[in-house]
Amino acid sequence: MTESPEHLPEYLARLADEEAARFITDGLLSGKDNVPAIALNQAAEALPESPRRRLRAIRDLIDDAMYIYRDDRPTQVDAWLAPRLHAVLRLTRAEAADSALWNYLALGVAPDFVVWRHLSESKKTVNARYFKGPYHKQAFARLWWSAELFRNGSDYEPVVIACGNQDMLNTALRLDVVDHRPTAQALVRLLAREVVRTGREANALSKAVNTAAATLMYDVIAPDVERDAAAVQRWIEEGEEGLAVHHRPLPVGPTEEQAPEDSVESLTYHFAELFADAPVRGKEESEEGAEED
Repeated sequence: MTESPEHLPEYLARLADEEAARFITDGLLSGKDNVPAIALNQAAEALPESPRRRLRAIRDLIDDAMYIYRDDRPTQVDAWLAPRLHAVLRLTRAEAADSALWNYLALGVAPDFVVWRHLSESKKTVNARYFKGPYHKQAFARLWWSAELFRNGSDYEPVVIACGNQDMLNTALRLDVVDHRPTAQALVRLLAREVVRTGREANALSKAVNTAAATLMYDVIAPDVERDAAAVQRWIEEGEEGLAVHHRPLPVGPTEEQAPEDSVESLTYHFAELFADAPVRGKEESEEGAEED
């Protein structure tokens, strides 16, 4: 299997898309080859040195994740890793929108994790987009952005719930409506209350909510408070000071005010009604089978 890089620089860097593509070989995607670390770092662009970009802290977190879930299905690591990666790698949204940063993290820091987590058992290969792909698909970008969009102020518990359902993570994350915090929290609340249980149900809910957004303005019927940029900046500055993030307890995010409870509850009720009428693949067959029993 692909191994961790033999050379790990001190700080995070950028690897442009065209450069990243050179290192995504069939051997890497099948888990048979390693990434040539020296050549990759020669192709990378250095970032300003900063304690919040120290690679050792990121690599230690990834090693811990793979160790904890070594005997479980790799998909189970997402709910644990997403909030902790977000808390360790403290980025502005502008920084997190840079695909070159995620390319480097996947290829230069933890290609072994990408193979371990995303190797298809049936195809015996990894989809290349987990190394270099859109934010909702790339192995580390999807985790960081899920934590950013599903956290409720400083509370990462909603992230754990959202990432515990792969269809919620894979479908809802790519929808623009999830950037509206009461919408994101309402989706999570339906999972927490077990109104929505399965992956197919989560997929159906996400689609119904997104379709309804074409006629309903969620930010009008369920207003959010203004985002606190100063709180996020203070949180980032804590990373600049070299603040350590412990792995076992759930970390604490930026001390922003949470989404208004009235707005979240209003949308939770509305989304439950949408879900009741949403087509769920396989639902009719299962109901017919239950009636026959």
